[in-house]
Amino acid sequence: MSPGTRTAPPPSPLPPTSESPVPAPPLSVVHAGQIATGRYAGCIPRIDWSTLASAQQRAIWWRRCHHKRWQYVGLAAEHWFIGLAIVDLGWAMSAFAYVFDRRHKRVVLDWSQDGLPWLSGAVSDQPVHGGQARFRGPGATLRIGQSAGEALAVRVRAGGLRLQVDLDVSQAPPFLLAVGPVHGGLGHATQKSPGLPVAGWFELEGERHSLQDATGSLDSSNGLLARDTAWRWASAHDRHLGFNLQQGYFGDQENALWLDGVLHPLGAAQFDFDPAQPLSPWRIHTDDGLLDLQFRPEGARQDHRNLGVAASSYIQPVGTFHGWVRTALDGPVIPIDGLLGVTEDHRSRW
Repeated sequence: MSPGTRTAPPPSPLPPTSESPVPAPPLSVVHAGQIATGRYAGCIPRIDWSTLASAQQRAIWWRRCHHKRWQYVGLAAEHWFIGLAIVDLGWAMSAFAYVFDRRHKRVVLDWSQDGLPWLSGAVSDQPVHGGQARFRGPGATLRIGQSAGEALAVRVRAGGLRLQVDLDVSQAPPFLLAVGPVHGGLGHATQKSPGLPVAGWFELEGERHSLQDATGSLDSSNGLLARDTAWRWASAHDRHLGFNLQQGYFGDQENALWLDGVLHPLGAAQFDFDPAQPLSPWRIHTDDGLLDLQFRPEGARQDHRNLGVAASSYIQPVGTFHGWVRTALDGPVIPIDGLLGVTEDHRSRW
């Protein structure tokens, strides 16, 4: 089975199109001192909160400690799922990488490390084009950023994993840009990619595996967030269909469907699952009647830490989505069967 299948695959991926019902992005996430709230189709060159009026009223230490940036990459292949992230917490740096073996239904590598801000790395305010996220620690280097041309280079050497892939964004459908206020914080902006072609490989335990047929996805987020932040998330993509769903601190701002090169907004998402048994099936649906899916976990990466001043509880199951989507209530139902992706249940005090 390929990473994601539909009953009747359409033609080759389409370039960005003007047919999207989502408007083009603004020049800035702040306009006249206020958040440029909305969902947009396309990339913004920089996420800059410095002119936000409510941020200027906060102390420098508050802005420093509450400013969170991260770059997450997911790589979905027939036998593997790889997830990795570089996170700038403002007062600390963190990074993780894991490899999930779908044949044996288990995580075969789970690496994470924390570091000092500036010294261990950084995540830039350019979310896609020209931006860089980097982390360096004992025995580890990670980098996500634009290489020559339109490719996003992802390079990892950590915990016995070597990974070298390029994500091709040259003919990608529009990225989602979601911007808005957040409860307990000030504002948040995120760029989510559609499914991206992958070229490259990874090595583990001395064995090299090709990722030439994998599908990649990028989550680049930047916001002035609350000290206590929680969300549930779902993401899955192939080259023709994909979605991003979130329930929690950002409302329905980043809920979207990509279908054959067109980006469509979705309503509020409901995640029905048992937190005590996260490897049991999940049901996820949107209140606009455009998406109804069952998620069947195959395994999960999880991390639970409590350092007193900071804490996190995180589980990211890997599995397949089954059900249907549509772009309008009177539109045709598009079945989904076996689309590889992830869900997440995450709570942080940061």
